[in-house]
Amino acid sequence: MTYLAIDPGSTSTKVAVYWNGKFIKGNFDHDRKDLEQFQDIMDQKDMRYKTIVSWLGVHGFSDLPFRAVIGRGGLIRPVEGGVFAVNDALIKDLEDGFSGRHASNLGGILAREFADSHGCPAYIADPVVVDEMDAVARLSGLSGVERKSIFHALNQKAMARKAAESLGRSYDDVTLIVAHLGGGISIGAHKKGRVVDVNDALSGDGPYSPERTGGLPVSGVAELIRSGAYTPETLVRTAAGKGGVYSYLSITDIRELVGRAESGDDQAELVLSGMVYQIAKEIGGLAAALDGAVDGVVITGGIARSETVVERISSKIRFIGPILVQPGEHELEALIDAARRVTEHGEAVKIYSNTTV
Repeated sequence: MTYLAIDPGSTSTKVAVYWNGKFIKGNFDHDRKDLEQFQDIMDQKDMRYKTIVSWLGVHGFSDLPFRAVIGRGGLIRPVEGGVFAVNDALIKDLEDGFSGRHASNLGGILAREFADSHGCPAYIADPVVVDEMDAVARLSGLSGVERKSIFHALNQKAMARKAAESLGRSYDDVTLIVAHLGGGISIGAHKKGRVVDVNDALSGDGPYSPERTGGLPVSGVAELIRSGAYTPETLVRTAAGKGGVYSYLSITDIRELVGRAESGDDQAELVLSGMVYQIAKEIGGLAAALDGAVDGVVITGGIARSETVVERISSKIRFIGPILVQPGEHELEALIDAARRVTEHGEAVKIYSNTTV
């Protein structure tokens, strides 16, 4: 069985081939100046396609008989988790940017193009807009404003499955809290195969992260806008890319933050402690939402490589349950696993509709 996985990021294109039991990955960083020549993300498709074709050729993979091609899911309509066939309705919403414009929207589009040329099906899996939240979790406290489910669904669900396996259970039979710690932080309550509550990791909810503000006091936000320091548009961009650790210290590298804190920088220590505090508080809040019936807490994402951060978080949450640390982001592996689940293990492929809600 041979599979191709495609994961377009804001400034990179990651690709992987699973072939003869081997997993071969490629990672291409795109120069920002090269990307700036394109007026729209969709205009980058041909450039990224040629990059992947070149990589396949260098490794001798061009003529492999792919069983399936799978791309990272983009900002489509809210859907439940799972593997979706790339159909015309999905392509339209990816191209239109139904829920926003991001490079990940190219994942399904590129997968379809490669699949068509190799005569095999194209899929996406667990896009960031996976929405399985309980009705009570949607309430924000203000009518007309609903909490949204936008998070690292692909990696969270993949790591939850791995954690369930390590516990000798199936994903559909466990209750886990999964904390994905990266440039953005999302923490989800996984209850018997569904993410019943999770913070919106993109739009200002949950803990602050190296780049994002997390939740903010409404009165403070209103005052920033009234003062003219921000417009609503610039504040949204700041909350998603220049908040959190960056707003306090003008850095985003967690290694630098930890290093400065451990060398006696009091402000760095305070900011690091604040991030750990908020992460632990979010995990604890979800434990209460799950009535304390938690089989384990999974800590994953790039920041999970920091033993200092993991230990500080763990010291606050050990009372909740076993802690399973799975460092890094495993999106390519998760995509290949998703493709194999439907082609080799009989998991049902879901059909996307433009009327999906």
